Amino acid sequence: MMPARDRALCTFVVFALAGATSQAVFAAGSTSPAAASASPTASITEKIARAMSYEHGEGVPKDPGIAAALYCEAAVQGSAEAAFQLGWMYANGRGIAHDDGIAAALFELAASNGHAFAQTARAHLGDVQGMLPDCMRPLPPPPIADAPLMADSDAGPDPFADLSPEKQKIRRIVDEIAPGYGIEPRLALAVIAAESNFNAAARSVKDARGLMQLIPDTASRFNVRNPYNVRDNLKGGLSYLRWLLAYYRGQVALAAAAYNAGEQTVDRYKGIPPYPETRAYVRRVLDLFRRPLHPYDPSVTEPSAIAGTVRVGMQRD
Repeated sequence: MMPARDRALCTFVVFALAGATSQAVFAAGSTSPAAASASPTASITEKIARAMSYEHGEGVPKDPGIAAALYCEAAVQGSAEAAFQLGWMYANGRGIAHDDGIAAALFELAASNGHAFAQTARAHLGDVQGMLPDCMRPLPPPPIADAPLMADSDAGPDPFADLSPEKQKIRRIVDEIAPGYGIEPRLALAVIAAESNFNAAARSVKDARGLMQLIPDTASRFNVRNPYNVRDNLKGGLSYLRWLLAYYRGQVALAAAAYNAGEQTVDRYKGIPPYPETRAYVRRVLDLFRRPLHPYDPSVTEPSAIAGTVRVGMQRD
């Protein structure tokens, strides 16, 4: 077995080569595969370029703290390149405290978003597990647009009272079958409105399909054969929503966030992840449902590890 000192040196060389190659690709005007697919904004590109300048003292005084902060801002905005570069700083203690756990979490995040070098870097940390840095922890719960969330006894006016005739047909089906899944029709309608705006033929760029926008894995998980069939799609979406409500012990904001971004992402961030799309989605669902909690069946699944530690949403004063 390789001595620990030699193994550490080998790991450092791998990180250095991966970091240098990644920087060269970025400096040449390209981005990582994930960044390219996500069409990063100029502000993200600028933040990463500034972070590199501060990290290496190129044209500005060298300041790893500023570099790490800029990388973190860009990583929160979805940049796999920034997550990788920040992980590399933690892995090698480049001006910030060495922390293999944080490095591992950042490399995992970058790898999950398609970064070309992150998986190799993560593998060299072995079985180390950790959490993302504080700067990437969940943001406060999203504000409700017009008024505080209502208690269960008074959710306010029905936001679906004036649906078009075609959408009313879908509402009647939801009213019919949602209670059988333990889901209040109003919550199901809120998710449908946020997902597809009642378009049974909707298909997203991520291949989410139908009224409740089921991706193939979710459709398979809940035995949906035809995601474009209204009833089949609703049954799959309602089954998933029932599972999420049980998993997060009735907390609507967490269930909605997981419906949009996946329960693994919500668990990793220990709350609503700091993705603009997900936060806007949660706000939309809460605006329509107007309740922080929903009844759930605890026998459906064991609770998430964060279900008892994270409380989101606002109770009425």
